[in-house]
Amino acid sequence: MKSAILMFILFFFTSILNSSELLTGSVKGKVIDLSTQQPLEGVNIVINGMSKGTVTNEKGEYLLEGIPPGRYEIRASMIGFITAVTSEVIVNNVRSAEVDFQLQSSVITLNSITVKSDYFRKNSTEFNSVANFSFEEIRRSAGGFEDVVRAISALPGIAQAEAGRNDMIVRGGAPSENLYTVDNIVIPNINHFGSQGSSGGPLSYIDLNFVRDIDLSTGGFSSAYGDKISSVMKINLREGRKDRLGGKLTISATQFGLNAEGPLSEKTNFLLSARRSYLDLIFKAAGFGFVPEYYDLLNKISFSMDNNNTLSFLFIGALDKINYFNNTTEQRFTNSKTLGNDQFQYVSALSLKHLFNKGFMNLSLNRNYTKFNFSQKDTLQNPIFLNNSIEQENNFQADIVFKPSQASEFSAGILYKIIGFNSDIKLPFFKTSFGDTLQISSLNKSDKFQKFGSFIQYYSRISSLVGLTAGLRMDYFDGIKNPWTFSPRISLSIFADEITTINMSTGLYYQSPSYIWLLGDEKNKELKNIRSTHYILGFERRLREDLQLRVEGFFKFYDDYPVSTLRPYLILSNTGTGFGGSEDNFSSFALEHLVNKGKGNSRGVELLLQKKSSTNPFYGIASITYSWADFTALDNIKRPGIFDQRFILNLSGGYIFNENWESSIRFRYASGRPYTPFNQDGTQNVTSYNSLRFNSTHSLDVRVDRRWNFEHWALITYIDIQNVYNRKNISSISWDERKNSVKDPSSIGILPSIGFSAEF
Repeated sequence: MKSAILMFILFFFTSILNSSELLTGSVKGKVIDLSTQQPLEGVNIVINGMSKGTVTNEKGEYLLEGIPPGRYEIRASMIGFITAVTSEVIVNNVRSAEVDFQLQSSVITLNSITVKSDYFRKNSTEFNSVANFSFEEIRRSAGGFEDVVRAISALPGIAQAEAGRNDMIVRGGAPSENLYTVDNIVIPNINHFGSQGSSGGPLSYIDLNFVRDIDLSTGGFSSAYGDKISSVMKINLREGRKDRLGGKLTISATQFGLNAEGPLSEKTNFLLSARRSYLDLIFKAAGFGFVPEYYDLLNKISFSMDNNNTLSFLFIGALDKINYFNNTTEQRFTNSKTLGNDQFQYVSALSLKHLFNKGFMNLSLNRNYTKFNFSQKDTLQNPIFLNNSIEQENNFQADIVFKPSQASEFSAGILYKIIGFNSDIKLPFFKTSFGDTLQISSLNKSDKFQKFGSFIQYYSRISSLVGLTAGLRMDYFDGIKNPWTFSPRISLSIFADEITTINMSTGLYYQSPSYIWLLGDEKNKELKNIRSTHYILGFERRLREDLQLRVEGFFKFYDDYPVSTLRPYLILSNTGTGFGGSEDNFSSFALEHLVNKGKGNSRGVELLLQKKSSTNPFYGIASITYSWADFTALDNIKRPGIFDQRFILNLSGGYIFNENWESSIRFRYASGRPYTPFNQDGTQNVTSYNSLRFNSTHSLDVRVDRRWNFEHWALITYIDIQNVYNRKNISSISWDERKNSVKDPSSIGILPSIGFSAEF
């Protein structure tokens, strides 16, 4: 409580500072064709509510100057293209606000209906289950910790497995089923302290300050993306400023960092971010037995060779460490239940973008490297589990987009990976809570694999009423017995009128087994790829320019999911969240004989009502999901999946009082997910597997932001209070051997935090 009071005092004390009333800023950017990426000349750029406007030059660039600091929306319009609007444009006197537009061609003639402006950017070739978030929408999300993953959890179909984790559960699928890209570069996991074989973790290591926007597809995604079967999150970074050197100092709920950006030459600019956690300082002072510590680094350099060629370099790295203190009996016992992970990971990429008449091409060389160092020891420091693993991928990627006419688009691409995997694992005689014995005294293996993927896709606006996307994907992985897969996919959109569309998508999706799953038994290399079939039907209507309603029904059918022969109740779709270890019976590592006998299905209905910020200062999202997810393992018993949450309600939004003050809230309610109860002796019965459900969870987060503009710098401060009414939610269960009872499993209660961001 004292800490909370101090945070409030610090936050509101800064409001006595006086900012300048006479400062001005600017807005600049570039407008390109969404399909061909060609710059558009003569586009009208207007600030809504002001008399200021301009047009783009031959490079598609524009500049608006003399704008008082504040929040604006910018409109870009041109005959033959759908008018686009970007709200949430924050102008200050320190750095020009950069607003780029990608305009979508309109095949509707001037003699037909009038195309209204579009607040909701959408790729013309993907019709279903797609959402976009700007930097500002993510930054100011209540309870989001300014994390690129947590902010999107307000969308329908996304469940939260455990509080304080980024294990994204999309439409009943496991977190291992999600694909992440940064500037079109595939990254296995974007989270600190990542889960091996999965894609979750406590928090993201992508610095939000350099994110332009995020596109998320929760199903039915195009053939351009493969080797994942649930979702695709595309994180798009901006470029560094081109006028002068600048930077930003940030202190958030979990970390502090320093950013720098600016020109290196007339044609070259850079972004650089370095951050460090301070949780280790708090945990140590509070007497915790283990202390997490992490660092991350992001660097991007962009070189404009000429009007048609851009070369960029990207490096993102993260270093994670767990420090243990075993000074007391309590600390030694707590640490014996903790699976630590000293992890180092990075991605480096060199990319070339080439524009040509009616299209563009991307070429990239990149490397993904992750070193895991898992360790769990008992109270006498004897090893329970040791795992030193290295996963590395060297990738070549090429894709091309060609627009033969205004109403059609052709795209194709290839991806080739050379994979190295090394693992040294020890799991000496571990008996699970179900009575199964895992016995790996020593496992030391090295393997080399190859992956190949290619796709071809064609989009056609058949008429003013119908749009069609058809694609075929082919993937190859030589680490398994049946290496080839072929994935046809098709989407159809019917434009009932200018504000209403009916969308349909279906297709096959394949995912290769995680590398760690191939180690437990030599026969695991006989595994097949996991197969999922998607069926999606959606209705979308624009109620106003800034208000959209979307209703979707989805079916997802799973086949050939790996299941354990040692534990016939275990299907790997029920793994991949949390920190794992002995309390999870080491299930997610799957260090045992696996076969492709698992199957399942997920089906449901989603509703999304989204209001974008506009001249109306209110914004918000209301989403409802009602769904079921069932899976069958080797014992052929259909059970609810461990991530089966039948009902999820999200209400989030905010109000912009003026150019300085803003407030946002988020309320989340979810029905309880399944769990297996403990017996009185701490064991669990297979007959009770996933037979009970936790109580429903709900919480309310509140955030207040304040901005200042000074002569040479700008400041944002905020206070974010999570779980305002101190709800003790329960989302996991474990056993306490000392008390011979279930541990108190409730999550952390009310959690206030403050943040500062000073830009110069």
